[in-house]
Amino acid sequence: MNKGELIEAVLNNKDAGLESKASAERVVNAVIDSIQGGLKKEGIVQVVGLGTFKVKSRAARKGRNPKTGESINIKASKTVGFKASSELKKMVG
Repeated sequence: MNKGELIEAVLNNKDAGLESKASAERVVNAVIDSIQGGLKKEGIVQVVGLGTFKVKSRAARKGRNPKTGESINIKASKTVGFKASSELKKMVG
């Protein structure tokens, strides 16, 4: 499912009570913006029934250029991890 399909799903959800695609898009964008803001401010966002988004640090490391085989240095960085809740795992699996 991509973002457009998610917007359609939210629009078609009777419990959401939305009447236009524009309002559904605003809701989806607000949720995404809120998750991004929470990660930036606190480093962790937990949504009960869905899972936990968490900022993780990656240490600097050695890598290899696949084209030339040359050894390269990869600098430290941050990334976002997601751990699914037990409810989500049960539903999918």
